[in-house]
Amino acid sequence: MLRLLMAFFVSFLLTGCRTADLEVKVTDNIINQNYIGNGVEWDPYDEAIAWGADLSEDDWTVLSERVGSMRMGYVRCMINSPFLYWDASSRTYDKTRNIEKLCRILRFCQDNGITVVYGEFNPPEPAMKDSQQWVEMSVDYLNHLVNVLGFDCIRHFVIFNEPDGSWASTNGDYELWKSMALRFDAQMQEYPGLKEKVSLAAPDAVVHNVHSETGLSVEDWMKMTADELDDVVGLYDVHAYPGQQEVRNGSYQDELKALKALVPDGKRIILGEAGFKYENPEDSLLYRENRRRAEEHPFAGLSDCNMMVYDHFYGLDMALLAMDVMNSGFSGMAVWMLDDAAHSVGDTGLRENIKIWGFWNILGSEAFGMPSEEEIRPWYYAWTLMCRYFPKGCHIHEVEYSATSGVRVCAAEMGDRHTLAIVNYSSDDMTAGLTLPYTFSDARVYVYEDAFYEIGSDGVLEPTVKGISGKSMRIKIPSQSLLLITDID
Repeated sequence: MLRLLMAFFVSFLLTGCRTADLEVKVTDNIINQNYIGNGVEWDPYDEAIAWGADLSEDDWTVLSERVGSMRMGYVRCMINSPFLYWDASSRTYDKTRNIEKLCRILRFCQDNGITVVYGEFNPPEPAMKDSQQWVEMSVDYLNHLVNVLGFDCIRHFVIFNEPDGSWASTNGDYELWKSMALRFDAQMQEYPGLKEKVSLAAPDAVVHNVHSETGLSVEDWMKMTADELDDVVGLYDVHAYPGQQEVRNGSYQDELKALKALVPDGKRIILGEAGFKYENPEDSLLYRENRRRAEEHPFAGLSDCNMMVYDHFYGLDMALLAMDVMNSGFSGMAVWMLDDAAHSVGDTGLRENIKIWGFWNILGSEAFGMPSEEEIRPWYYAWTLMCRYFPKGCHIHEVEYSATSGVRVCAAEMGDRHTLAIVNYSSDDMTAGLTLPYTFSDARVYVYEDAFYEIGSDGVLEPTVKGISGKSMRIKIPSQSLLLITDID
């Protein structure tokens, strides 16, 4: 290990005698101000009891330590009301029913200054999709969380998950969704102070999805929402599940920029959910491998899993997508999903049909008899770097760099502190020459690569080099790695 660190340190201080493969210039132009933050979808384990298990105090301690190490700026937290306030057997509303796990998550966010986008996947019953009863129950529950229990970390409210989809209770009906958005907003005004704390997040539509009957795309939903509902929308949000190659070749960033251009002045947009799917022809090998792994896993839901969360490269791809988000002017991104223990496919409660997308499965032992599933997967360490060192409130700098493929770069400032991150997803090591408009002061270098992980006492990657200062330098970026330099604490 010492020889490895010394070799890295020597390569870090390369002199000008060697031509850099990559020239990186961080400009002093701020292209994205007051970033909300990177984070996760963290839903309240609605189905745990149906699986014959529940979270123990030890589980919550582990979660608090792991999630605390991430220092996220943003969490998306969505509920299924039939597991919480709606008792289907008696068809009654009870705002205290099974609320404990949701409160544990919200308390953590409240105590750690995390912005929460909260909402409901669907109404309690499909027939309630246009019901005033649902509007009144849902808003009363929101008020109970925010004004009664004091969780004003909740800043935005989602009323339907992915309403543009054929899988949603709205079945892509924009006019139905619009009418309900207005009704929800009007009901929120009935509770003193609620509208001042919480606004709608919308439209929650999915990039690439085009409804087979309506023909509406995410761009259509964004335009109509901006034109017709901007007065009640506090935050624009969309979901993104791109393929690997469209992110790596840069075309997906163009789509994000086009969506950002549709946001009215003074408003912001986030990726409310984000993950990778391998449905494009150029990702066919990954699609087949993902399917094979899911078929062999005893609990994986075949229709909705990403089995690549066990692989090192998934962390690189998530970092790439986050860089596209930040460089495109989006204000935040939540990865789907923190924990496999959150959902089955369709939220049916079937234990043998869970959604594997997370950093771990906290109920691996209790519900599934697979203790190894509780272990941290590699991409946690990459995403933790992207959360900790692109913190809530930071500003994103414009970066110019010479390479057109194989790398992505993003830079941020937080006061007089800074972060520069580079992903090298090519098959070759690179030497980068860095030119900065600021001076790093006692900075640290972190490297997420497949060769090894040295984990510190705080549960995150140990820095490879410490004590770096200066405003220009040369540095070696290993193949298939995320390298991050920061003097942000």
